[in-house]
Amino acid sequence: MRPDLPAPSALPATLLRRKAVVYVRQSTQSQVVTSLESQRRQYDLVETARAYGFHDVEVIDDDLGVTASGAAARPGFDKLVTGLCSGAVGAVFCLEVSRLARNGRDWHHMLELCGLAEARVIDHDGVYDPRHPNDRLLLGMKGSISEFELGVLRMRMLEAARAKARRGELRHTPPIGYLWDHQVGVILDPDLRVQEVIRLTFRKFRELGSARQTLLWLAQEQVHFPRPSDSVTLTSFEWRAVRYTQVIKLLKNPFYAGVYAYGKTSNKIEAHNGRGRVARKRQKPIEEWDVFLKDHHEGYISWEDYECNQSQLARNAFGQKGGVKSGRGGDALLAGLVCCGRCGRRVRVAYRGGRSTPVYRCQSSNLQFGTVRCMAFGGVGPDRLVAQAILEAVSPLAVEAAITTVAQMTKAQEDRRAMVELELQQARYEASLAERRYAACDPENRLIAAQLERRWEEALQRVRDLEHRLDEVIAEPDCQPDPACLEGLVRDLESAWTAPQTTMRIRQRLLRTLIEDIVADVDDETGEVVLVIRWKGGRHTELRSPRPGSTTRMRTSAEALAVIREMTGSWTDEAIAASLNRMGMRTALGKTWTAARVGSIRTANNIPGARSVGKETPYRTMTQAARALGVTNHVIRRLIRDEILPAKQVVPGAPYQIRADDLDLDTVRQAIRGAKAPCRDDSPNQMSMFSDT
Repeated sequence: MRPDLPAPSALPATLLRRKAVVYVRQSTQSQVVTSLESQRRQYDLVETARAYGFHDVEVIDDDLGVTASGAAARPGFDKLVTGLCSGAVGAVFCLEVSRLARNGRDWHHMLELCGLAEARVIDHDGVYDPRHPNDRLLLGMKGSISEFELGVLRMRMLEAARAKARRGELRHTPPIGYLWDHQVGVILDPDLRVQEVIRLTFRKFRELGSARQTLLWLAQEQVHFPRPSDSVTLTSFEWRAVRYTQVIKLLKNPFYAGVYAYGKTSNKIEAHNGRGRVARKRQKPIEEWDVFLKDHHEGYISWEDYECNQSQLARNAFGQKGGVKSGRGGDALLAGLVCCGRCGRRVRVAYRGGRSTPVYRCQSSNLQFGTVRCMAFGGVGPDRLVAQAILEAVSPLAVEAAITTVAQMTKAQEDRRAMVELELQQARYEASLAERRYAACDPENRLIAAQLERRWEEALQRVRDLEHRLDEVIAEPDCQPDPACLEGLVRDLESAWTAPQTTMRIRQRLLRTLIEDIVADVDDETGEVVLVIRWKGGRHTELRSPRPGSTTRMRTSAEALAVIREMTGSWTDEAIAASLNRMGMRTALGKTWTAARVGSIRTANNIPGARSVGKETPYRTMTQAARALGVTNHVIRRLIRDEILPAKQVVPGAPYQIRADDLDLDTVRQAIRGAKAPCRDDSPNQMSMFSDT
């Protein structure tokens, strides 16, 4: 028996017949791995319990690596509490009382149970009976001191970390593309392939405006992304297919903008089953970060580019007021670009009918508050008007835009070639390394030699695949503009806009390049959709589109009604329709005229039907007059132009009306005979081309 232990008679015989519990705990996993002496001392308490006279000793070590601050569940401590409640525990052995609990709730709860079960608490200082006031007071003070000590240690470590972070010297694992140097500090990863893939990701996001589209482009071009081999440390990389989470983390990390930040998140503690736990981490605004140091190290992008990227990501995710969502395709040209002129919220798109006709609706107030929605209008007319405005704005700069596009395509082609060359260079190094490993292996050791040979063959196959891929990239035609094509580019803009190869996503991206946003409203008096385009340069343009179903949309123009009224009675509906088409007039729906449409307009406006236009009427058409005189329409038109044959028109552009009696005029007959006679000149001064001989 140790000399510092009390005599066995100090413990009642009833307690010795119970079992003793040795509680073993260490606070962190690193202590479990490194602090082996502390573990050994705690496990040695088993012999101490036997020295006290206990025959049944149980070791509870389920809480190794678990903190006793009360923030984490401790299954071992719960097992100890269960044994105390059952009355089977006679004494609790621990190296020091801080091993049992470092928070007042668990500590005093255990002391209360020990007092009820008449169990003892034993550490290296002595034996405590929680039933006695003095021992209870001493244990309570030790528990309070332990809790206070934990708070002081935590505060001291956090303040030291903050002080070091304010100087930008607190080291943490840097993101992909950076390394910590012991002398210089943060430096760029010397691997050029890693640097190039990061810069390429930022460039494509700036060009495409969407993290999802950036991912699809990288996947299409087979661009791989570095990933730690063990998924934790960055000592070695494995190049794998890029993931969406990697693109998002790359775009949202301010470290790539040369910023050293600390304290970007805060923990929200919630009570669960009587214990506090971290429910979730909340991302704090930039102004609330504990440490924010600009230009701390070399960045891949500037801070201004980082802020633009965050704004674009926020708009893409939520469609916030004042922002424009990225173009995502669909059948609506203005999707995500239109905001309501009445409430300022973003207008949503719905589709109806078998052809998926887009309809723009502002119904946020209806969904959130149950009020009447602001407005709704069809999207065919507004989309057409905005497309025309875009073509008019782009036409003067079409050649310059084409040259810029060619430069971008050339740059993209160079990026693809550079990435393949870097990947091929690394693949050749890995193949050379595999060859050296195979050569250094003992040929007699076939188990290892076969494995190394297989890896060498896989590396060589990868080199061949990359060489073939590089040849394909080099064989791509250069993007050099043809001057003849550039001259006709302005005329072909509309054809390119409506071409089947031009997807809606491409059109939407073009709109977002030139337009900031569009404010839409509906004029209730005229029934028109009013669109105010806010261009990137600050200029505003107002467009008005007739609203489908409104009265203005179905109203025929006054000029067309006047022509129909004048010509009805003398001309058929076919002739009236032909005249309206020649004059460039259209129906209320923007279509050409037909006899059925003319008849429908006459019926709707109570215009009497056309009388028969035949031989019994005093008037003849140009074709009928030509047929009566036996000449062509060209001759009749020349006679009318020379004012030989009288004729009149209801309106300019309408068919001529010729009286039947005027066809028998002597001037007309004489002009007809002159038109049929050969063109000869019997002048005596005319010499014959042939002699009499």
